[in-house]
Amino acid sequence: MKLLITGSSGQVGTELKQQLAGQDELLTPTRADLDLANASAVRAYLALHRPQAILNAAAYTAVDQAETEQEAAWALNAHLPELLARYCAINGAYLLHYSTDYVYPGTGSEPRQEDSQTGPLNHYGKSKLQGDFAVLAQCPQAVIFRTSWVYSAHGKNFRNTILRLAKEKTELSIVADQIGAPTPASLIAAISVQTLQRYQQGQPIAGGVYHLAPRSYCSWYDFAKIIVQQAEQQGQSLSLNASAIHPIPSSAYATPAKRPLNSRLSVDKLECALGIRLPEWQQLLASMTQ
Repeated sequence: MKLLITGSSGQVGTELKQQLAGQDELLTPTRADLDLANASAVRAYLALHRPQAILNAAAYTAVDQAETEQEAAWALNAHLPELLARYCAINGAYLLHYSTDYVYPGTGSEPRQEDSQTGPLNHYGKSKLQGDFAVLAQCPQAVIFRTSWVYSAHGKNFRNTILRLAKEKTELSIVADQIGAPTPASLIAAISVQTLQRYQQGQPIAGGVYHLAPRSYCSWYDFAKIIVQQAEQQGQSLSLNASAIHPIPSSAYATPAKRPLNSRLSVDKLECALGIRLPEWQQLLASMTQ
């Protein structure tokens, strides 16, 4: 099967490339190869290469910059998914699309269900939600994975930022009232591969939205402390001790884009569809050694 991975240099895209290497004919265009914000270029690429499945890991993820760069955010987060979904619907191709907890309003303390009311707080979330709507309207059999707090050993993410700051600073203040599930890109890729294999075997899961995240939750403050403690246990040379990380409210850390306080996602639907049980976030972080 010929597979197209968009956003192949990002965190999820990189993991997808690694986990799918040698299994299928992979198309992994770089930004130099294909401008994903250029609809005409994308249509031409699809017409030339004719992928049989698309894993759309491309996204505009600069949450704060999206407040002012709205056109760029919508190009990748809303218009591109719609274009890819239309291609898949017309050509009978399979589509896996990745979305975010930021489509929800972040109120309350209960985990969101896939059919919970949406209500994004910022332009990034609004653009991603529009992408979800467009995918399902154009290609109802597509699968959308909404995930949260993505990190990996490479790229720009919270884990790597904390590790860098832990070598530079002796104290840190981290937001403690935003709650979610830190999700490694490797888990997202592994579940994506399993979902794709089900499709290839003629046993696809039903199209629609699924939450893909670990089963347990924490605050950014909790996450930061565990990151530093793990680095200490691994013998990394740090200037920061985990005890010198201090909790603060979101109100004390102003950002251009408002963040949801509650990013808890129920994963029961995905576990039932695939017959699996997703691990705890602590277990997944502990397995990372780089």
